[in-house]
Amino acid sequence: MSVSVLGAGAFGTALAISLAQNGPVALWARDVSTLEKTRQSPRLPDHVLPDNITITADLDQALAQDILLFSTPMQSLSGLLNRVPASLEGKALVACCKGVDLRTGLGPVGILSSAKPEATSAILTGPSFAADIARGLPTALTLACCDDAVGKDVQHQLSTPTLRLYRSTDTVGAELGGALKNVMAIACGAAIGAGLGDSARAALMTRGFAEMTRFAAARGAKPETMAGLSGLGDLALTCTSDLSRNYKLGLALGRKQAFDPNVTVEGAATAQAMDRIAMDTGMSLPICRAVAALTLGRVTVDQIMTQLLNRPLKEE
Repeated sequence: MSVSVLGAGAFGTALAISLAQNGPVALWARDVSTLEKTRQSPRLPDHVLPDNITITADLDQALAQDILLFSTPMQSLSGLLNRVPASLEGKALVACCKGVDLRTGLGPVGILSSAKPEATSAILTGPSFAADIARGLPTALTLACCDDAVGKDVQHQLSTPTLRLYRSTDTVGAELGGALKNVMAIACGAAIGAGLGDSARAALMTRGFAEMTRFAAARGAKPETMAGLSGLGDLALTCTSDLSRNYKLGLALGRKQAFDPNVTVEGAATAQAMDRIAMDTGMSLPICRAVAALTLGRVTVDQIMTQLLNRPLKEE
C-alpha cells in the first residue's frame, strides 16, 4: 500500500522520514520551494529527507496513494478537506493532528468522517516528539480505526523498527486523549511558570486526567483508552517536557512573557472549543474553562488558582 503525508511541518516530516524505511513516501506541502532546494524542513532542520521521499505541491498526486496521513494543524484540517472534491473511497485517512475544531466541536476523526464518509478514517496519536521520531528513537503510538480490518493493514504499513503502533477501535477516546492533554499541558506549564511548584503540577495532571476521562466517557470512550498511550501516556509526556509547545505556552503565560504567535499550539483553540461545549452542555470542565480564559487573556494564573482551590470540597 502506498503512503502520503499531507503537511510538511515537524511531525509530518518526521513521519515521512520514519516511514521511508518501509518504502517510497509522498510528502505534500503548499509551498515546496525550500524542501526541494534543501530536502530539509525549516521545522525539522537537522534532518535530510531520504531519496525515496517524493516532495510535491500537487494535491492530486498526494491523494492518489492508498494511505493518507493528514498532518496539518487541527484548525486547518477542514479547509484542506474542502479542497478535495473527488471521492476517496477505498482509502484510509489517518489524522495525525490533535485537538477539537473550534467551529464544529469535532475531533480530527469526526472532521475526516464528516467530509469523506466514503473513506475509512483513523487517528495516529500518542506520546511523541517529531525530533525523536525523525532520529529513530523508540516511540509507541496508538492507531485507532473503527474498522479493525483496515486498522490491521494500516498498522502493519505504518510500523517501523523504531515506531511501534498499538491498535484500537476507540477513535473517540484516542482523539479526545490527544486533544485534551494539550489543554492540561498549558495548565501545568502555567503553574510551573508562575512558580507554584511541582506539587501543583502533579495535582493539575491528576485532576486534569480525571476531567479528560469524565468528558471522554460521556462521549462513549473506553476507560482503557484514556489510561493508555493516547491518554495518560501523552499527558505524562506533554505536561513535563520543555519540548512541548503547549507546555511552553503555559510557561510563558505563567511568567507573563511573550510567546511566538507563529508557533502552532493546538491546546489553546481546544480549550476554547471545550469552553463552548461546557457552556452548551452544562458539563463541569473547570481546568479546560480556566485554560480557555487564560489563553484569551481574561484572567491571570493567580486568579485561576484561587478559583480552582476554592471549588467545593468533595470525594476524589
